[in-house]
This record gives sequence, structure tokens and C-alpha cells, in this order.
Amino acid sequence: MSKLSIGLLGAGRIGKVHATAIRATPRARLTAVADALPEAATEVAESAGAEVRTIDEIIDADDVDAVFIATPTDMHADLMEQAARAGKAIFCEKPIDLDVDRVRACLSIVEETGVLLMVGFNRRFDPSFHAVRGQIDAGAVGEVEMVNIISRDPEPPPIAYMGRSGGLFRDMTIHDFDIARFLLGEEPVSVSAVGSVLVDAEIGDVPDIDSAAITLVTATGKIAQISNSRRTTYGYDQRIEVHGSRGLVRAGNIHQSTIEVAGDAGFTKPPLMHFFLERYMPAYHAEVKAFVDAVLDGTPSPVTGYDGLRALMLADAALASHEQRRTIDVSP
Repeated sequence: MSKLSIGLLGAGRIGKVHATAIRATPRARLTAVADALPEAATEVAESAGAEVRTIDEIIDADDVDAVFIATPTDMHADLMEQAARAGKAIFCEKPIDLDVDRVRACLSIVEETGVLLMVGFNRRFDPSFHAVRGQIDAGAVGEVEMVNIISRDPEPPPIAYMGRSGGLFRDMTIHDFDIARFLLGEEPVSVSAVGSVLVDAEIGDVPDIDSAAITLVTATGKIAQISNSRRTTYGYDQRIEVHGSRGLVRAGNIHQSTIEVAGDAGFTKPPLMHFFLERYMPAYHAEVKAFVDAVLDGTPSPVTGYDGLRALMLADAALASHEQRRTIDVSP
């Protein structure tokens, strides 16, 4: 197989991101696109020289080797099971589902069929974050002791979206839970979280929160702290820091350019990247390449269904901790 033939299920915002990344991947070809809105599917398909088909036609097609599931969350698990039974390799955007038991049932079918599954936690593939993990693996910081993650959006999503997103912990912090596991190198065994409505009172009516602080602790006592907010006045705030027995490694924010201006008022820099589409575009490209390489080369999935399950379990535990005002045990 010279190129992996891919069918894209969902041509919305994230589907378009994946279509762009697939087109930029030499070993991949976007063959077909499906979306509930025909005009959306047509736009993406025409840009890639692909066909517009129905979801069933893509999953059942002999000329499609893998599917990218970029539909609304409540469709993910059903489509994953359908694709697994059809023998297709699967890339699925996070989360697999908002219910842990539904995720477990879905992963059981994927395991039975033996198809490759990769869950879309793109931040693992961000060049800076990946380099931080590389320094950990090289022993630059010694034994990891503490991880600090700052993840703040420039503005809240639409209220209508928040009502079906599963809440801040499952929608936003879930990425940070995955990065915390990625950097700690151990599973958290306890979660403690607090949250507030500080940005927009309407968010509290959803009901949801827009600001949170979470602490994860592993069995050996390693600590990860996560700070979330749905608002910044200065751009998309994405920083990580890992402190260990021999030192520290960190990745800072990425600005719109690298220039710096100095004058009698001090030093100024351009604004940060505005949001995830700009900030993480290189990560999306690297993520798609990693999936394609795993399928074509027969190597293990770099982000497994279990990774998706554990991140969701941590999100559920954080919500319970916030609501019950206590630490939640999440021992694997």
C-alpha cells in the first residue's frame, strides 16, 4: 500500500483541519468526505480532489482504508464501532463519548476486531511539548517531580455549544489531563478540583464553570497542577513546566511573530497566537502523519483508546471533586 486512503466523517471546523493535514501528508490520500451539510462536504472534497459520499458508503467502501471521525461527540462511539466491524483503521477526535461505560463498550469492540485506533489528543504532537517530553526521556530533569500546565482560552465558546460539550472538564481540561499523563510518566491516583464562574454568569446557567484549578497526584507522590480559564485578554495561553530532581524544562507561549520592539516605554512583543487552530496547526499535521505511519508500518497506535478512556475518567473525577468538594480516588 503506497498511500493510505482516508474517508473523512465530518467536514466542520475540525474536519477541515484534518483534511488540510491529510493533504499535506505524502503517504495519505483523502478519498471521500461525508457531512450532514452537503455544502460543507462538497467544499472540503473539492479542495482535496475527493468524492462526497454518505457515511455508510465511506465505511463500507473497498477503496477506503481508514476513517477520520470528526463528527459531533454523540456520534463518535457508534461510528467507531461501525468502522471497526468494517475493518477500517480509525482516527477519532476526543472524546470517544461522554460516558465512561459507553467508551469501555466501544473499546471492547475495537479490541475484538483488531483494528488500529488513535484518539485525537493533538497536543502530544506539538513540537514544543514533544520536545519537553524528549528532554524528560533524555534525563535532563532527572526524576519528574512536578508538572504545571496553564491552558487558557481567549474567549468562551458559544453558550449553545457549552450545553452539549460535557462541561469544561470533559471539553477543555481533557487535553490537559492527557498532557499531564504524557509528562508525568505515571498514572494519577487522585484528583482534586475547584471551579468557579468568573467570566460570564450565563455559563453558570448552562450549568458549567469557566475557571478551574486541578491537582493530580500519582502513587509515588508526583504532582501535576492545571490552571484553566475560558478568557484571556492577551491571546491563547498555553504553557507547560516540568520540574525534576536535576532541573526544569518548560515550553512557553508562541507569539504571532518573533520580533521584539524596545523603546523608552520598555520592551514589547506581538500578541500570542489567537486560538487553537493557529497555535496547534503543526501538531495536527504531525498527528496525522503519526497515524498514517502507524497504519502503513504496522506499528502501535501512538495514542490509544485507553488514553482516551483515562483522560475521560480524570475529567469525570474532576467534576465530582468540584461538586462534592473532596479528593476523588482514580487508581487504575
